[in-house]
Order: sequence, then C-alpha cells, then structure tokens
Amino acid sequence: MTAQGPTPGTNTGNNLDPWYGHYADRTAGLSASEVRALFAVASRPEVVSLAGGMPFVSALPPELVSGALERVMRDNGPEALQYGSGQGTPAIREQILEVMALEGIRASVDDVVVTTGSQQALDLVTKLFIDKGDVILAESPSYVGAIGVFRSYQADVIHVATDDDGMVPEALRETIVRTRAAGKTIKFLYLIPNFHNPAGVTLSWERRLEIIEIARSNNILILEDNPYGLLYFDGPPPQAMRSVDTDGIIYLGTFSKTFAPGLRVGWAVAPHAIREKLILANESAVLSPSTFTQNVITSYFGASDWRGQIDTFRGIYRERKEALVSSLKEHLPDLTWTDPNGGFYVWLTLPEHLDSKAMLPRAVKELVAYTPGTAFFADGGGRQNIRLSFCYPTSDAIRLGVRRLTKVINGETELLETFAGTGQLDTTKSTDRVTSPPPNIN
Repeated sequence: MTAQGPTPGTNTGNNLDPWYGHYADRTAGLSASEVRALFAVASRPEVVSLAGGMPFVSALPPELVSGALERVMRDNGPEALQYGSGQGTPAIREQILEVMALEGIRASVDDVVVTTGSQQALDLVTKLFIDKGDVILAESPSYVGAIGVFRSYQADVIHVATDDDGMVPEALRETIVRTRAAGKTIKFLYLIPNFHNPAGVTLSWERRLEIIEIARSNNILILEDNPYGLLYFDGPPPQAMRSVDTDGIIYLGTFSKTFAPGLRVGWAVAPHAIREKLILANESAVLSPSTFTQNVITSYFGASDWRGQIDTFRGIYRERKEALVSSLKEHLPDLTWTDPNGGFYVWLTLPEHLDSKAMLPRAVKELVAYTPGTAFFADGGGRQNIRLSFCYPTSDAIRLGVRRLTKVINGETELLETFAGTGQLDTTKSTDRVTSPPPNIN
C-alpha cells in the first residue's frame, strides 16, 4: 500500500508547512535568525560590515590556486574526481600533521580524520556523544555555530565564566559541582583556546594545564577547537592542549582560515576508540570528504610557500586589528573591549542599559553592521556586547565603520538619557529556541 502524505485540513501540519507534524522533536530547536533579514540588507556594498568572520581570501595569489587546480587535473584527475576514504587521503593527513606540529601536537597519520570543514567535525562529535538533555560546558560567550549544533542535538549548553585569560578554572570547578548536584550528565567541555570567537581572548598556559587536570579528575572529555591558532600577530599562543593530553582531548582544525573556506576541509584528532567512531559517522554522513578539494590542498602545500602565505595573512589581519582598536580608542574611549593578539575578533562592551540586538536595525540604517552578543550565548546573555570582526574590511572601511557605530551608540545613549525616569524601556524578549546564524557571522 502506498504511503499517503498529510491531508489538507487535518491537524498534521499548519497553513505554511503541511509536513509540520512529521518532523523529529529535535527540529524544534531550529529557527531562522531574527537578524537574518538585517544581514541581507547589510550585504549591500555601501554598508560597512564588521559582522562577518570571512577570511580575506583575496590575499591568496590567484596563480597559486589556479596552479593547484591545474596540477590536480593534469596529474591525477580521475582519482581526484572519485569517491575516497571516509578518513581522508593519506597525503593530506600527512600535511595536517605538519601543520599541527607547529602547535606542539605529535600524532600519526592514522590519528587524523578529515571532515567537511571543522563545522562537520563539531556535528559528528556531538552526534556521537549527546543524548537529549546532556550537558555541554562552554566558555561565556561561545561560538555561535557550535551552540547551534549542540542545541540541534538537544544538549543543554551551560556557560562557564571567562575573562581576559580565557576560561576561569575555579568557575569551571563550581559549574561542574553545581551541574552534577542537579542530576545532569556532563558529556564534554568545548573550548576555543586561541584568539577566541567571539571574545578574542587566549587561554593562558597555566590555565590550560589546570583545566586539563580538572577535566581529567572529573572524567570530562575536552573538545579543543582551534581555527585561528596560526594567525597570531606578535607571537604564537601557548601550545595546543592536545600536546599535553592525548587521551582526554579531541582536537579540531581547519584550512578555512589559513587557506580557503570554500574548499571545506577540516579535521579531527581523537583518542583511538573515538577516532574509529568518527570515521564511521563520517562515512554515514557524507560517504567520504571531497577527494578533489583534498587534492587541491595537497597540491597547494606541495608547490607553494604556505608558511609565507600565512605570514601574509597575519600582516593583513594585524594591520586591520590595529585600525579597529585605534579607532575605538579615538571615538569610544569610555567603552571597553578586548585587544586580541591574533584571530579575527574584538569583543566590545556597550554602556549600561544598551541592547546590542535592539540597536542593530538602527546600525544597519546608518550603514554599519555588527554581530549582537546575544548570538554567542545559549542562555539569553550578551545584550551588552558586540562582536566586531576586522578580518574582511579594509583598514579605511573599518575606521569608517567605527565612526558610524559611534554615531549609533551615542544616539542610543542620548535616547535613553532623554527618557530616563520615565520607566524601564522594553527590550527584545529572549527565546529558548535556537537560531541558526545569519549569513557570514561565523
């Protein structure tokens, strides 16, 4: 007998989606971002966007990329266009070892699992470990793309206090005790230790060691996400946490920030048993990561000065970060912000009572865009914060953007002062529903 779809007029759907009643329960955590429409407007060329975490791929010499493509098709085109291993090609895994060695990680080719960007690695790890209601501990704030993945698997994301030196170990201890006293199961601790997205801070070496010991003593797995570690300015960050502990840490890396995000190649390095399950999950999800893009990266690494190209990126991002910070000092000296030594982001704290999410429409009207801090919290926090990205706009555009942002902040402040004493102004209500990130805010 042929299965029948929903009948119009029944209660299996709604007037917009007749299949509404057929979705899995976990899809209740997915909804369109409330700021997505604003970012569509913000993509106009006259708008200075300090929102998007897009690498400046225009700094890649075109001949390097085109040469890699030509060599792949000339030398091993049929192989590159074919299905591949669910673990990734041996050649790219060898190159990944070379990259990770720069941050103190020693591993074997068999330890590496290639994924479709590190975002897919986040999804695979979460799929392997999370049952509905399980707890994931994360920095406060944390990466919006990770929060979306975690909540899509119905995890309970609990934030742990973070300061200029990264996650606070004592706060982690207290959170673990409090969470377990409430009868909840903690599955893993998610960290971005280097040039954090969105806060821009770096976890100190002393805290890395202390947090590793806390996690080990409490039998909690660490998920170390490191997209920005090689993009330092004045000196490298501390070595990776994975360099200290190979049994209790899954390490995630990517070529998206140091080469090109459009190729969608990332990786995970995990303890043996977890690695085997990651390979099976990868095969189940995509059969195999793209053999073609892996071959392109292998060709690029083999024929170019990839370390020199990373140096070029560092110089560009350092200049743009300095343009952003100096402009904030000039135009918004009474505010506070982080001053990162690498990566893409500055975390700005607004005057008391300003709401970054409520203020965004006015900012877009003034032709400047940013990412509200609320995107980076699972608990409704971040209304007094803004993430400013300096990786993509030119230094001149950044300075113009800060001037426009200053006008918006001053205007909002004056408005609040005008209505002071007339009662508390309403702000946008928080929601328990997870929002998918608007375009280019990662």
